[in-house]
Amino acid sequence: MLPKTIACAMSSTLTKWWYTSLLIIISLAASGQVVQSARFEIPFSKNDVRFEVIPAHQYGLFLLRRLGGFPDDQLEIAKLDTAFQQAWHGYLAVNKRYIMVGKRSEGERLYLLFRYIDFSKNDFELVTIEQATGNFIRYPIRNFIPFTPSEFQLTQNGALIGGYYNRVPVVIYFSFTTQKARILPGLLNEAGELTQIKTYPNGSFDVLISARGIKGMKTIWIKSYDADADLLSNYALDTEDNKHLIFARSLKTNNNMQVVAGVFGTRNSEYARGLFIATIDPAGLQRLRYYYFSDLENFFKYMKAKREQRVKARIERKRIKGKKIRFNYRFMVHELVPYNNQYILLGEAFYPKYTSIDNRGYSGFFSSGFTQGSYIRDGRIFDGYYYTHAVVMGFDHNGNIQWDNSFEINDVKTFTLEQFVKLETQDDKIALLYLFENELRSKIIKDNEVLEGKSSEPIKTPIKNEVIKREDTDIAKLDYWYKDYFYAFGVQEVVNPTAGKRRVFFINKVSYE
Repeated sequence: MLPKTIACAMSSTLTKWWYTSLLIIISLAASGQVVQSARFEIPFSKNDVRFEVIPAHQYGLFLLRRLGGFPDDQLEIAKLDTAFQQAWHGYLAVNKRYIMVGKRSEGERLYLLFRYIDFSKNDFELVTIEQATGNFIRYPIRNFIPFTPSEFQLTQNGALIGGYYNRVPVVIYFSFTTQKARILPGLLNEAGELTQIKTYPNGSFDVLISARGIKGMKTIWIKSYDADADLLSNYALDTEDNKHLIFARSLKTNNNMQVVAGVFGTRNSEYARGLFIATIDPAGLQRLRYYYFSDLENFFKYMKAKREQRVKARIERKRIKGKKIRFNYRFMVHELVPYNNQYILLGEAFYPKYTSIDNRGYSGFFSSGFTQGSYIRDGRIFDGYYYTHAVVMGFDHNGNIQWDNSFEINDVKTFTLEQFVKLETQDDKIALLYLFENELRSKIIKDNEVLEGKSSEPIKTPIKNEVIKREDTDIAKLDYWYKDYFYAFGVQEVVNPTAGKRRVFFINKVSYE
């Protein structure tokens, strides 16, 4: 299959719009420890289609958005380097009946996954785009199981697409060599939750599934595959009675030790009571450690001081009597990374919120296109997930906790669960950051200590005295980029004292020093 180049022979109107748009690449002064070293802007009206930003690590960033067209839609794509210089720009034709369900940049390519808008066809289409040239290849992927992907990962040899079929986790592997897809062996056995597809540099990968074990306990199944997607091992963590493992993340060390960390709770509960960490040596020997939320020194630091003191006093009274208080939280583990001869776990606590509606509210709600399900429960409308705080924990190589710390999250609400707090590990400290309402909020810790308390830094433009209207700032996000850099992006309305207002799509280059 020969590569093609993304069309650059565009209509004169669209070509002119892009190349005459406002581009700002100017270093911004540092304030405190947060450094905003460069900014990219293009004009953006309220009727424009939002851009998606995909990091290409040291190769830069991709911008893409879907536009209408005939007979096909057009996917507008631009490639920027790390200094926000444009490498190329063009359009990719997309069948109107296909929707994008996955996007990743891996190595020197961008991968875009599409599926049919409904299940009248189960096939996928995978488009690979060379980051340097814009050359692309379309791969049709035959699929016989109707499922919506929730996971999309790449290996050296192929693509992994994971989702659910009748509540049963399913992962298909598409080989770039044979251009054929197959269901991974060891799956389609029982209902469960696909918690992670973890890939490794040598092309091998693990699939982690939360499901019932032999004793009826909910546990984490670890299914390991080689670079050709052949099953190497399939085993479950040996959890203790009344400790059901709900969710987990995994990594492998240089000496082939496997480390799995996540949350545990009670039978059939969506709530966690604490965190666990398991280490598995190459011979298969498992060691599991469990830590209730009440065991952590700084877990309740997100509360106001008096409330935290009352909670800790209750915990201490129970401890004196030889008992424990069981706290239940909805908690998602996002990252498990090596750091200074330790393992660092980062997770976030959240809760769903519902608002009451009357019969008139039902009518308006359904007429706006929503369907009943998780959005309506017991006559209430789902009003989003609210985040309370992030937790960072350090473990030694045997899974013993060394320290814990936390970072309060204020006001954040989302309708899809995603990671808000990001971390930057340095030799002598860890920076925690998140973006909300045009402010970069940060906290600096070292183990249990807080080196710098919570501080805020507004997203800036390079022009002095410009004001960004917070109420007109569209949903903005902060994400990892390359080395120790992050990128913040979104839509802002900026007021200039002499030039007036402008509405822009922006990307700021961010680091912490």
